[in-house]
Amino acid sequence: MKQNSPLKHFTQTALQGLFGLLPVVIIVVLILWVYGKIDTLVNWIFGFVGFAPQNHEFLWLLLVIGIFLLLLYFIGTLMKTKLVKYFEGLLKKIPGYSTIKDIIGIFNSSKEGENRVLVVAIRGFANEGYNIGLMYSQKESIIKDHYTITLSMSPIPNGGYMFEVHKDNIYVIDTATFDDNLQYLLSMGVKSFAEIVEMEPRPLEEFVPLTKWLTKH
Repeated sequence: MKQNSPLKHFTQTALQGLFGLLPVVIIVVLILWVYGKIDTLVNWIFGFVGFAPQNHEFLWLLLVIGIFLLLLYFIGTLMKTKLVKYFEGLLKKIPGYSTIKDIIGIFNSSKEGENRVLVVAIRGFANEGYNIGLMYSQKESIIKDHYTITLSMSPIPNGGYMFEVHKDNIYVIDTATFDDNLQYLLSMGVKSFAEIVEMEPRPLEEFVPLTKWLTKH
């Protein structure tokens, strides 16, 4: 078997590092940006009332963190109200908004309902065996009793293939998340899926058939 050149090995490993680090960097940058805005606002309020924050740094820090946490709680609460649906209805009139929102929503592993991302095992495309894929929506396909499954590429998971699979050939790995599947792809199989989700291998029959999962949820 021909082994990869050192340059190719370095490139593939560097890409794994990039995609593994990118979500963390994005979250950190976003938090720092919001924190900076709140910091500016708090400084302005302190200056307006004649309070010098540099003389009370600990109190200033607690206030900024407190406002930041309250803002996150407020946004989380707002997301559950009908008010956000009203604004979303206005935003949907902007060309491309719905598509961008759906793409971003893919990476939210905490979604529930018919748009929850499921990690599934489907009957393999060889003579036997199964493949691990993602089910981004639990809506039935145009073909009756079939559902859309995506098999992503490795180690760069921003490509892949979509298949319409009969529900009897789909098993839900209910202990796995989108992030687990991403780790699996980035490892190129070096780490087994059982190792990533921290569970012992089990017979296929012990996983939840899609039909049963849909009935329960």
